[in-house]
Amino acid sequence: MARSYWLVNSNRSRVKRFIENTNNKDQFFKYMFIDSGKVISTWGKEPPVMTSREEFKIELAREEWGKLIAQGWRRTEEIWTKKES
Repeated sequence: MARSYWLVNSNRSRVKRFIENTNNKDQFFKYMFIDSGKVISTWGKEPPVMTSREEFKIELAREEWGKLIAQGWRRTEEIWTKKES
C-alpha cells in the first residue's frame, strides 16, 4: 500500500490525506489523491470521517500541500490507527 501523508488544520477539526495513486495507468505523469475529512471525536480517539477525494498530478498536489502549510495546516501522523500497548 502507498504511504500516506497527513495534514491537520490549526483547530484540529479537518484533515487532508495525500496518497499516491498506485493504480494510475498514465505512463508520463504520477497522480496523488487528496482526501478531505472531518474530525468528529476527541483528537486521536476515532478516525476522521472522510468527505471527499480529488486526484491531482503530483506537481499540483505539492502546490496544494504548500498552500495548506501557508494557511496554518500542520503535518501530522495517522494517530487514530495506532494500537495502544
